[in-house]
Amino acid sequence: MRYFLTTTLCTLFMGAALAQQPSSTDFNLNFEKTRIADKLPAPWMEWGKGYKFSPDTTEKYQGKASLRIQSPEVMDNIQFGSAANPLSADYSGKEIELRGYMKFRDVGKGFAGLMMRIDGKSGMLQFNNMQGENLRGTQDWKQYSIKLPYPTGADKIYIGALLVGPGTLWVDQFELFIDGKPFTEAPPKKIYPAELDQEFNGGSKLALGPGYQLSKEQATSLARLGRIWGFVKYHHPAVADGNFNMDYELFRVAAPYLAAKNDAERQQVIGQWLNKLGPIRELSPETIPADAVIKPDLAWLAKSGNALPTRLDSIRRAARANEHYYIASYIDVGNPEFKNENPYTAMAYPDAGFRLLSLFRYWNMIEYFFPYKPLIREDWYAVLEEFVPRFVTAADETEYQLAALALIAKVKDSHANLYGNREALDKYFGKNFAPVELRFIEGKPVVVNYYNAQLGQQTGLRPGDVIETINGKGIKQIVAEKKPYTPGSNSVMQLKTMAPNLLRSNDSTVAITFKRAGKVQKANISVYPPSKVDIYANYNRKDTCFKMIGQDVAYIFPGKFKNAYLPALTPQIEKSKGMIVDMRCYPSDFMVFSFGPLLLPEAKPFAKFTVGNVKTPGVFTWTPELKLGKTNPDHYKGKVIVIVNENSVSLSEYTTMALAAAPNVTVIGSTTAGADGDISHIVLPGGLRTSISGIGVYYPDGRETQQIGIVPQVEVKPTIQGIADGRDEPLEKALQLIHGK
Repeated sequence: MRYFLTTTLCTLFMGAALAQQPSSTDFNLNFEKTRIADKLPAPWMEWGKGYKFSPDTTEKYQGKASLRIQSPEVMDNIQFGSAANPLSADYSGKEIELRGYMKFRDVGKGFAGLMMRIDGKSGMLQFNNMQGENLRGTQDWKQYSIKLPYPTGADKIYIGALLVGPGTLWVDQFELFIDGKPFTEAPPKKIYPAELDQEFNGGSKLALGPGYQLSKEQATSLARLGRIWGFVKYHHPAVADGNFNMDYELFRVAAPYLAAKNDAERQQVIGQWLNKLGPIRELSPETIPADAVIKPDLAWLAKSGNALPTRLDSIRRAARANEHYYIASYIDVGNPEFKNENPYTAMAYPDAGFRLLSLFRYWNMIEYFFPYKPLIREDWYAVLEEFVPRFVTAADETEYQLAALALIAKVKDSHANLYGNREALDKYFGKNFAPVELRFIEGKPVVVNYYNAQLGQQTGLRPGDVIETINGKGIKQIVAEKKPYTPGSNSVMQLKTMAPNLLRSNDSTVAITFKRAGKVQKANISVYPPSKVDIYANYNRKDTCFKMIGQDVAYIFPGKFKNAYLPALTPQIEKSKGMIVDMRCYPSDFMVFSFGPLLLPEAKPFAKFTVGNVKTPGVFTWTPELKLGKTNPDHYKGKVIVIVNENSVSLSEYTTMALAAAPNVTVIGSTTAGADGDISHIVLPGGLRTSISGIGVYYPDGRETQQIGIVPQVEVKPTIQGIADGRDEPLEKALQLIHGK
């Protein structure tokens, strides 16, 4: 399952792809068109930093040359080096395969791999870098392969190879196939009329210039337009067929709509616009299942005005095919794929019309395709009315991005945040970071570690120190100010997200007071740019995925665990009295159906999902229960303790659900992130990116996991004193439970 990835590596790949997008029809997949003086032959480009790239005419698989990727001598703050070749996704098909030859030497701690990434206008759609293959050490020339589903919304294909950590990698003779044929022989991708519409490429032309003020009536009528526009976007067959660019249709209907003097004129404008889209040629019977978990809220159609209800109801009842230009469902999962959405990356500060489009686009995606919409627990249409003036009157890039961030926070989903073009927000919140890691313990921000040991120690702060004030402001005030701009499924996750952002500034120092051993002290601590302070430095940071604690307790850290390790680890695990699975991390491999069955004596259901439907927007139905394991008399019979906390998000929570189905498993710790389900990416004008949980994940009996998270059977939270003493209290409790204390 394609769960949310929080790894720094994936984030860096996304940033590199968005920043560099050259294209060529001379693909040079075998490096034959290479000059010795070239660092990287065209059209290949470099991702990552610090690695050395060069053609190698001596060490090659075939032909004149290969490409060599060499790690730097000093690896500080250097994660990976990748050679990438960007190809336009001008082809159609169902499956894409990359083949290539690799040779590597002395690859340690990291890995080597082929890389393939597929982007749509909404961002990354598919990605694989062979991390799960764990290719390390030294290996002579060998052909490797990656296969991925080929999404219908593909816009760009990146192929290549990467080296993570120290070592040397050679690559040669790449081949790309679609549905088993060389990609250049695949059928060309269909060009839709919507793609040829360029009327508003230079701006929306709406009369909503700087200083424009909306009356309450105007804001209400614009919210009504946004609701109708989104309904038509996802329900009208002609739109589904790709005949209309709905972004630009919004501007076409909005101009006369804004000029209308009353509701009657506005209804007339919408009626004329609907006429342009064409008649509904075929109606379908009611298709909403009686047992649907979520049904669309369409009662408003009957209240849309004297002339419109019948027209809109015919669109609701229109016969629709399974294919839609703007929306699809990911194969085998069912989460929504938002297709053909233009991010308008050149518009750092989009004009008011495009800002209005941003609001309407996001609002309608949530309205029809967010499986947890009922958990928003406020009138979603009232939110639309509230944000119309905020988006329209945003005075600059910062205000626009703050409005978008505040809207995203309303969804209450830890998978949702604002990514992409965040330069304005970074300046607003502070470009420099303190080198100390904070975490909310006992409701207070506490120093728990350093992002940079040398710089962290220079601050004078120690683990266990409690931050009391920052630049003269109390923590309660700061939290209250930041909460509206901090997305999260629950308050615990909001505080986790907020913690690394507390000690940020555009200045070089931050004035704080902190409490140590009951005494309040003052300090001015230095803050540094991300090049010196990596706030992800401690992410999934452990020396090993497995160790024995004492003679009889096996310890598993999924953040480093690979399924390939399991055969070697199983004999040691079977001899142990008990096992601790430390799920306070994000698993580096999908271990549900590899590791999980070891714990179960027989097959048992552990989860079920809800998925949406392209043909009936807003409807969510159950999928069959998902079972784990089989009859297994040799299952692990020792005590199993799974530790969770707010670092347990998405795949961590899903994996815990699976393990907890076993009879001898006890989950301990504290509230998890409360965000489960494969994610769906969203892009907004201005190059903004966000995501949502795309399917609903529930226990077999229908209990929620979203916002609630995995509820531990034994609650164990770290204490401030425990942090100061260097203790891991949840781990201590896990050992006590195994030993019967």
